[in-house]
Amino acid sequence: MSKAGFVFSVLLLVVSGSAIGQKIPQPPPEDNPAAARARADKLYPSARVCGECHPNQFRQWSVSSHAYASLSPMFNKFEQKINDLSKGTIGSFCVRCHASVGTALGERRDIPWWERSQTAREGITCVTCHRVGEAYGKTNAARRITPGDVHEPVFGPFDAEGVLQAIGNARKYQLLVSSDQADRPNWVRIHQQGIQSSMIKESELCASCHQVQVHPGIKLETVWEEYRASPAAADGTTCQDCHMSTNPGLPSGFARGWAAIANGQFVNEDRPLTDHTFVGPGYPISHPGLFPISRYESPFTPQQWLKFDHRAGWGKEDFEARVAADPGAFRFPPEWQNAADRKAARVTVEENLERWYERKEQRVKLLENGSRLDGPFFDRRPEAGQPLAFRYELTNLNRGHNLPSGSLGAQPELWLNVALIAPDGKRIWESGYVDSHGDFADFQSFDVRAGKLAYDSQLFCMQAKFITTNLKGTDREMYLPINLDFDQLPFIRPGGLPVSLLNHPPNARMEKRSIPPLGTRSARYKVPAKLLTQRGTYRLAVRLRGRTEPIYFMKFVGATKEMIRTENEWITDTHAYAVTFEVR
Repeated sequence: MSKAGFVFSVLLLVVSGSAIGQKIPQPPPEDNPAAARARADKLYPSARVCGECHPNQFRQWSVSSHAYASLSPMFNKFEQKINDLSKGTIGSFCVRCHASVGTALGERRDIPWWERSQTAREGITCVTCHRVGEAYGKTNAARRITPGDVHEPVFGPFDAEGVLQAIGNARKYQLLVSSDQADRPNWVRIHQQGIQSSMIKESELCASCHQVQVHPGIKLETVWEEYRASPAAADGTTCQDCHMSTNPGLPSGFARGWAAIANGQFVNEDRPLTDHTFVGPGYPISHPGLFPISRYESPFTPQQWLKFDHRAGWGKEDFEARVAADPGAFRFPPEWQNAADRKAARVTVEENLERWYERKEQRVKLLENGSRLDGPFFDRRPEAGQPLAFRYELTNLNRGHNLPSGSLGAQPELWLNVALIAPDGKRIWESGYVDSHGDFADFQSFDVRAGKLAYDSQLFCMQAKFITTNLKGTDREMYLPINLDFDQLPFIRPGGLPVSLLNHPPNARMEKRSIPPLGTRSARYKVPAKLLTQRGTYRLAVRLRGRTEPIYFMKFVGATKEMIRTENEWITDTHAYAVTFEVR
């Protein structure tokens, strides 16, 4: 045998004995949605299944940013945009966190949210954390969720006493403990084991999704490394201690009560209860018929909900009375011709909006617990005809991470809005004002670029920015860490430089402006002398404003007008107060 023939024979044997030469099992075809849903439900149970015995935990989670992760219209717009710009070279990088179960199931990253399996629609759902038995750390959300039906073991912070108690009294609690048991009316299925996991109580659990570095080498999420260097980490305070406590943002301890309910009876009645709302600064901008996630399947599809005009008053008594009096004056899409359907949908919308407002109260508590605003402090005694120089001091009371933290680059926005009102009641000076679109007046403002609005040179804003290098000339701010100035068809891949040390690839970097834990930053202002012409009592008003997305970025990714309107409506204002002073 020749040398070439021998090599070919060896290669053939290697291939035939390896995975390359074997037939790989394929999931059910995508044109069989019923089979795909059944497979998904069997491998990764929905939070609705868990909610049968854990209704309180479900209710808290259902309005959380975790539950919103996959549904978020802004996420879906953003994820599609960055894939378009990078020609798909980042693949499933974003969805493997935002729709972790969908990634585990092999769902395509570009399918609409409503075409995903139920558990994948739920974003960061129960099994995303409680079915992970290994420690992963900084893996950019690449983790293994243990597959299996509802009877598979779950991981939790406490011992298995409660689960064993329930299973030992299965008839009393009407529990089905095995997949071999047939369904019975009013009986519920239970996991066969609760495994105590120290990892689920540690901050390391959060690192997989909250310390993320995108392929070019820029860190999009830096919460974990901020925490690692913080006073909170030094004294052993965990993420869960603050974000799952009774008082948002503070390690105030956990409530106590029953862990589960079955057949109307409480199980494990006196146990520490963590709050699964995971309070953060974010807020939803989806259609209120779709979020929070309901315990029960809606009679209306997501596509139907998106056609329900809740702003027009559909389903309200006065609106429906006008429709009944003059049916020809109103037009509805085919899905909403029935008045009974509109009324039923209105009930859901009102209930969900009430939950939105509950979450807003928690969000305000979080921001006010985590920061303090002092001032104004004047450089000199105010006098008419003289410049007025003053400052505010913003302190990050959070011991665990920067202010703001979370997703960096284009979002989030946190800025001061300061206004000076003269003795005659007229506003004579302001910083932190917004343009006609809702953006503050920096270089990204459409109105500033068009010359319709003055640039706010004294703006105090802690929004991080991506900076890219132009082909020639100065650097410029960019919405994403993708440099289109060098190459309009960029191919995103790991760079040839030690980006893990530099924290940025060539020609793109991130400029952070946040305040570290327990740090203080001064916001300095100067009102021109020509504006202080009156003597008397002046009023200086201030507020700290927070928003999850800048409007220019929303327009960049193709957000709808309704998304932008809702984003602006839910801006969070904290530390709002005013002081009066005399100008002589």
